[in-house]
Amino acid sequence: MNDQPNRPHQPYDPYGQQPQAPRAWPGQGHQGYQGHQGHQGHQEHQGYQGYEDPQAAQQYTQQWQGQTWETQNHRPVSAQAPDPETAILTPQSPPQRPAAAPAGADASAPGYGPATVGGNTRLTDAQRARAEGRSPIIEPGLQPAALTALLGLLLAGAAAVGTYALLVPLVVLQAVTAAGWFRLNGMWPARQGIALGFAGALAADAALLASGRSPSAILGTIGVWVLLALVLQLRSHADPDERMYGLMATVAASALAIVAGGYLAAAADAVTVGGVAVAVAVLARAIVPPPRTAVSVVVALLAASGAGSAVGMLTDLGTQGAFLGAGAAACALIGHRVASYDYPSRFVHFTAGVALPLAAAAPAVYVLGRALA
Repeated sequence: MNDQPNRPHQPYDPYGQQPQAPRAWPGQGHQGYQGHQGHQGHQEHQGYQGYEDPQAAQQYTQQWQGQTWETQNHRPVSAQAPDPETAILTPQSPPQRPAAAPAGADASAPGYGPATVGGNTRLTDAQRARAEGRSPIIEPGLQPAALTALLGLLLAGAAAVGTYALLVPLVVLQAVTAAGWFRLNGMWPARQGIALGFAGALAADAALLASGRSPSAILGTIGVWVLLALVLQLRSHADPDERMYGLMATVAASALAIVAGGYLAAAADAVTVGGVAVAVAVLARAIVPPPRTAVSVVVALLAASGAGSAVGMLTDLGTQGAFLGAGAAACALIGHRVASYDYPSRFVHFTAGVALPLAAAAPAVYVLGRALA
């Protein structure tokens, strides 16, 4: 017999801990605990009151203190605000990889990263290099070098045919030079500046033909076009800094396009040797695998020198064509380097990267051709 017949049976505590009276939670202490349906003796109490009989409260409440074997080996989970970037992932799901582009998608477009279906922006090689903090020098590559070589060979072949035949590839070179310089400086479309530079090149060509291919026509045209560019920028309503930047870009583009007319003033044999030498130098520079160090420059100069000597044997220059080829190749590599600067895009590579090596080599072709003739 139990010596307390009216006391309810206490629940079994498997851990041997003594149950304690529950604590009243804030906002819940306005009412006491309503007893079991079988015990109508317990009444509700208003206000903040606990249980009058601790033994009676123990039959309904079982409290656990300390850590059990189930919780000791687990890290407590704290409520944290979801990360907006990973809110779509559940804590149990592994990191998801970007979905692959469809087989027929335009993922192999040159100069762009792979297309995605997750909303990621496709970056060009130049934008990716800038974001990653890599070198601002991005060389044009093999395709622009092939176009440069093709244009150089056209100049060399047209020079052997005659003066007016040389005008056709020369005008193309001057147009691409004017457009490429503005694009290299981040100014596009810049139709007025490109038109002004190309008009200066055409004026220089006309002055050369009219003056019997005198180099003074080139210098005079440059002077006149500097004044025209200055007048146009003075009439502009842009900010002073933008006007100065536009003036420098316009003057430089016009000067480069006009200087390219030096092929028209140079001797035909010099143009033939110089065009072939520039073509070989640019191709040699592009074929050498990266990293393209000073060794690739030496290889390009040696290849251009050999090509100049070989072509010179077919002309009146003879073996002296090696010096002309080396000088033209050195200037062409400088122009090639300029077209590689400041994270250029593929459009820059196919304009400035094609035209600047040939335009930069024009003064060397004229000077060395006159000196070695």
